[in-house]
Amino acid sequence: MIAHYGFEDGTGVFYITIDTGRCARCTQKGCKTGCPEGLFELEPDDEDMLVASIKAQARNAVKTACAACKPLEGRPKSLPCQKACGIEAITHSW
Repeated sequence: MIAHYGFEDGTGVFYITIDTGRCARCTQKGCKTGCPEGLFELEPDDEDMLVASIKAQARNAVKTACAACKPLEGRPKSLPCQKACGIEAITHSW
């Protein structure tokens, strides 16, 4: 399953997307410690496998919370959470 966490408004679409199928197979769960803002948490999915999600209180603030990692100019190819996720389960939409 593909899970989208974030929001859209008049300025754009701001989502962190997690492929929970890939995430469930991950044993490291590096995203939880790899995010400088601490946005990730682990929750059991429908099959009781731990998968990453974005904390409920942060979902409407991903644009500002991720701003330091996603500057308008000179963006790195991989963001800290993506680097920490060794299975490429995390993407961003803005």
